[in-house]
Amino acid sequence: MLMLIDAASLWYRAYYGLPSSIKAPDGRRSGAVRGFFDGLAVLARRFSPTGMVCCLEGNWRPGWRLEQLPAYKAERANPDGSEATPEGLDDQVAAIEALLPALGVATATHPEYEADDVIATLAARTAEPVLVVTGDRDLFQLVDDDRARHVVYLAKGISKAELFDGEAVATKFGVAPSHYVDFAVLRGDPSDGLPGVKGIGAKTAVSLVNTFGGISGIRAAAADPASDLPARQRAAITDAADYLDRAVKVSSVVSDVEVPLTDAALPTAPKDPALVEALAAEWNVTSALTRFQEAISTPAT
Repeated sequence: MLMLIDAASLWYRAYYGLPSSIKAPDGRRSGAVRGFFDGLAVLARRFSPTGMVCCLEGNWRPGWRLEQLPAYKAERANPDGSEATPEGLDDQVAAIEALLPALGVATATHPEYEADDVIATLAARTAEPVLVVTGDRDLFQLVDDDRARHVVYLAKGISKAELFDGEAVATKFGVAPSHYVDFAVLRGDPSDGLPGVKGIGAKTAVSLVNTFGGISGIRAAAADPASDLPARQRAAITDAADYLDRAVKVSSVVSDVEVPLTDAALPTAPKDPALVEALAAEWNVTSALTRFQEAISTPAT
């Protein structure tokens, strides 16, 4: 089973989940580094993957998505367009990104795409079962029971991560994974800058999706005078036609990104032991790295 990690989701939760008093010898915060690798250890022990790829954010807010929806992720952007990050996280991310290849853990990224797109691409390339580890609701669109694609959702923290199959997605949101994007676009998602369709909340979005089969079916119903779509909703969908076109493109993951082939096999030993040792000492994370290495080398019981 291949485990695809949305690395940013993991290090953000590690940053906020551990106290700021955890520091490197030079006084910098190091909780995100420690928590990231302890989180990987927890996930490895719980799910026993045979392969692992940490997918990195090549471009957190790609220009091609902004062309479609200028407000995309605007709430998380600095005035210069860069991503707003909490104090002390950037240095820790750099350490994590240096430690992963030094440990021999595969990483994947593309400069013009988000980690979500890289994850979707790697999932599409393999026939083996896939677990996607993320705190991003958008990736529920990848859940596919027939192909053994499931999501480990980090919203409640790493230790309380929830496993989502198709039934779990339908229970939580009211729609099948294949219609999650339709639901999100209709309802809106402020964190991604999706305003939604005026007058359509979550319950109405669920009802429309399940009645008409997604946005294409809903728009067809809105254009059909004989359909039983209520007049107010018909008008809202018709008025939002341009938004719906653009938002679906923005919200749908890309599954054919040109990401180089990578060996996802779990490492049996660090690729660069000297660098691992140096970074472990610099960030005071020797114990966390040891726990991670033990977790990926210990057979599941």
